[in-house]
Amino acid sequence: MFRSLVLSVVVMLSVVAKASAQDVDLSARVTEAVERHVLPSYARFATSARALSRAAFTNCNADDAELRRTYHAAFDDWVRVSHLRFGPSETDNRAFAMAFWPDTRGKTPKALAGLIANESPAGLAAAELMQQSIAAQGFYALDYLLYDPSYMTMGAPEYRRDLIRSLSEGIAVRAEEIYGDWGQYYAAQMMAPSKAGAYHTSNEAAGELLKAVVTGLQFTEEARLARPLGTFDRPRPKRAEAWRSGRSQLHVVLSLQATRELTTVLAGTTSVGARMDDAFETVLNNATFDDPVFAGVAEPIARLKIESLQQYVNALREQVVAEMTVALDVSIGFNALDGD
Repeated sequence: MFRSLVLSVVVMLSVVAKASAQDVDLSARVTEAVERHVLPSYARFATSARALSRAAFTNCNADDAELRRTYHAAFDDWVRVSHLRFGPSETDNRAFAMAFWPDTRGKTPKALAGLIANESPAGLAAAELMQQSIAAQGFYALDYLLYDPSYMTMGAPEYRRDLIRSLSEGIAVRAEEIYGDWGQYYAAQMMAPSKAGAYHTSNEAAGELLKAVVTGLQFTEEARLARPLGTFDRPRPKRAEAWRSGRSQLHVVLSLQATRELTTVLAGTTSVGARMDDAFETVLNNATFDDPVFAGVAEPIARLKIESLQQYVNALREQVVAEMTVALDVSIGFNALDGD
């Protein structure tokens, strides 16, 4: 019933959106999205990632308060750009190396355990570690070393501290590379499309940005929420994202806030933009219950809140597709999650 009602409303609103599509200055919308959302977000991430690396080199004990604070700040900023999975973030698998999750085969703990047990030289220098398996890199590897009791005490303390330093430096280097590439060439290609660039028209550039919103919402629904939900008879709370550091629900909220910002910039000060903002506000209001690691998936009453949130995110994604593609007169095609 909920889904049918939402779909009916979305179809009606998409008709309204179509009427104003011809008045949209796509070039201006894309430029505003890049200048107001993409570049500032990546700049903030590059700064917080470098602060994490500095903290790791100053004191890399796993329980150090400053190290953990900078870890959370950098991880927050990564989640805020994690929907922008195109262009510089995809070069050399930077995004996957930054955030190898879902890890459906448990490759990260195995890779870390192997490095520590063998005291592999690849774990001692950031440049060498960055050439190893992406499963042993990025935020989720650090999550084990900073918050999992088994990995916090595994192997020689000196080697483990060097590994924390190298992982943190790898995150900082990649964050700076992504931001640098956006500033040096990719922003210009998106804001001023040409036959020689990555985008031939403003429609293509706007479609890429809108696809980032849709993919971000889809990832939240299908990975951040569906994985811990599992089934009613077999919930999977330990499949929640970054549960060791208590970040599972926070990632949902941060991603919703970031995709909301990009959507409203693309929509502009129109009736469609107002509806999009209201729709995101409704979903965010339903994401604020007290369950930081989605432990409630194993409790019938608490589980309903998480299932309801998943339904709201799915309905929001369908509304974004139905209204925004029409309002902007763009096609978003397939994304990296389709067909998996």
